[in-house]
Amino acid sequence: MFSIPGKQALTLTDSAVDRIAGLMRKSGNYGLKIGVKKGGCAGMEYTMDFVDQVGRHDEVIEQDGARVIIEPMAQMFLFGTRIDYRTSLLESGFHFENPNVVDSCGCGESIKFKES
Repeated sequence: MFSIPGKQALTLTDSAVDRIAGLMRKSGNYGLKIGVKKGGCAGMEYTMDFVDQVGRHDEVIEQDGARVIIEPMAQMFLFGTRIDYRTSLLESGFHFENPNVVDSCGCGESIKFKES
């Protein structure tokens, strides 16, 4: 819907690919669907859910066994994003490096995008 021909909306690091592919194998789901919704103290939040089907206007990104599906309304917010999976002593999880984000809350769970 909002995609640019020949250009993926986002890229995945090797660790993100490994984690997504491993979770897909374990759950048996088709892929990981990413979206955005209103919420949190900064205004927007990422959503992530494993799904078994792709919507008509979803963008699908496949990389080395990992499959990410982007909701149509999230595509414009995710252009240029790099997704990493990080593990530390205190936490582990997906990290979005999104050039469209101008602010985030202190807990890192919600974000604010550039206004057009």
